[in-house]
Amino acid sequence: MLRNLVTSLLKYERIKTTLPKARDTARLAEKIITLGKKGDLPAHRRAGDFLLESSLLPKLFTTFAARYATRPGGYTRIHKYGNRPGDNAPHAILELVDNPHDVKFEMAARAVGFEAVSHTLEHGSLSTAVMEGMGKQVEGIVKVEKGRAYEQKGLLKQKTRLNVQKVLRYRGAEGEKELVQKAKEHSDRLLAKPVAFLGLSKTNSFNATPSGSVNPVWFNGTATRRPGAIAPVKPRERGSAQVLEIAQGALARPRIPRWRVNRPKLGIDTAQV
Repeated sequence: MLRNLVTSLLKYERIKTTLPKARDTARLAEKIITLGKKGDLPAHRRAGDFLLESSLLPKLFTTFAARYATRPGGYTRIHKYGNRPGDNAPHAILELVDNPHDVKFEMAARAVGFEAVSHTLEHGSLSTAVMEGMGKQVEGIVKVEKGRAYEQKGLLKQKTRLNVQKVLRYRGAEGEKELVQKAKEHSDRLLAKPVAFLGLSKTNSFNATPSGSVNPVWFNGTATRRPGAIAPVKPRERGSAQVLEIAQGALARPRIPRWRVNRPKLGIDTAQV
């Protein structure tokens, strides 16, 4: 069972299982990835004997070995996922750190975008922020905050700064560029809502374009309202959408189908609909 879970984790880079199984799977996955970083013949044999799919060996000894070359350990992350309906078993999401759809990386970027917009609107106007964009502000905030200590006061909250430093520690310049881009996109979505409402109400208090119409670039669907809200995405960005859906609500409380019978659980708890 654990061999199957580890194989699935290396294949999909994120799995959902019970919390005890996730902890045991993470312990074994750490050892397998360490073998991938060694890259010698004995490591190939041991990894091949453990994994259930031999097609994952090239990925283990090339992709994962390069991704975690400078990381001394801690290749997995566990997110608690509430309790399973029925037997109330604790659920968890087990994922590989720095995977293409890392939940913590996505949420850190969105928190940076949210706080950048808050700081900009506190010291400036909405029209200026929309016309000039948030790219330079976000990039400057990330460059300054990633080198500050936890106790120092800055433009970001202490917890947000700590998360940014954690996700960028082993990602390098490319990771910082990706974080800035994601934070900029989220800040643009946050600015889209008031612009869209002002344009729909046909008020003269703000014009997004010189012609007086709202620029459609700033509004592409339902605008977000807070960090963690589900953002409108294109079909090709469905992987990121699933990450944000998980981070927004699924990690806190799993949804129970409407058709489930609302009956008491041994007098201890009741099903939530």
